[in-house]
Amino acid sequence: MHRVAVVALEQVIAFDLSIPCQVFGMAQLADGSRAYDVQVCAPSTVTVTNAVGPQFELRPQWSLEDARGADTIVVPGVADITRQPIPEAVDLLRAAVAEGRRVASVCTGAFILGAAGLLDGRRATTHWETTDELARRYPAASVSADVLFVDNDGEVLTSAGLAAGLDMCVYMVGMDHGAAVAAATARRVVIPMVRDGGQAQFIVHRAPMNDGGGLQPTLAWMERNLQQDLTLEAIARHGAMSVRTLNRRFRDEVGTTPMQWLQRARIERAKELLETTDLPVEHISDQVGYRSAVTLRQHFARRVGVPPQRYRNAFHARAPA
Repeated sequence: MHRVAVVALEQVIAFDLSIPCQVFGMAQLADGSRAYDVQVCAPSTVTVTNAVGPQFELRPQWSLEDARGADTIVVPGVADITRQPIPEAVDLLRAAVAEGRRVASVCTGAFILGAAGLLDGRRATTHWETTDELARRYPAASVSADVLFVDNDGEVLTSAGLAAGLDMCVYMVGMDHGAAVAAATARRVVIPMVRDGGQAQFIVHRAPMNDGGGLQPTLAWMERNLQQDLTLEAIARHGAMSVRTLNRRFRDEVGTTPMQWLQRARIERAKELLETTDLPVEHISDQVGYRSAVTLRQHFARRVGVPPQRYRNAFHARAPA
């Protein structure tokens, strides 16, 4: 089983600590079995804090030494970014990357990765309030302030503040087990599968409500009609609003444009069909609203990074019958 070590250091932020535990802990494979073995590892008793200061002490079951050999190591954010991480943590992270294991940080955990030299020559992000300090302290890193998370070839990942860590962890579940497992995990964690790493972290993001409010009826209608030629005018007409209002509400509630959201929804549906059916790519393109398989292949490769057939080869065997 894929083992995830969540490394808690002094003044670890409570919410950041819980994110990887919840997302990876709730991920299930098609047969209902757990997808990950999650361990919280710490050097000793550490103080857990939040926005108003220290809250409680954490006495972990696993030590930092137990984190060695984990397939993925996640470093949650810490309240005091001026505190240098202990040498044992630095050695652990450096060794993990040298051994080809995956390392990720949530929020200000990026400063710990930076102290270990893991951001040098790589792209990175953190909470928008501290991106300037991260760039100043680690000039060899390429720091972005306007993304939710950054993936450096599946080796070193960093996320922006708070909820962006949820997006990154669900994204990693998709990397490991495919879109169907990631989507099911997102539903269990009760977050929408509409954000990706390239979206600005400054957005006012509200998850679609289950009470029929906001854009939820329109989003649900779009998902049911992906195979149709959905224009801005048609979407606005369904929502009983102008195109201008539609664009504004998508920006405020979802953090992207209607057409960008539609393209993502189509690709996500194509991924699920590739995983769970034997339909030819030509038929899948029709079902998700692309006029030809060539168009689907172009959009799919641009968004996913590999052609549809290669994606199917990688994930179809893991999908339910």
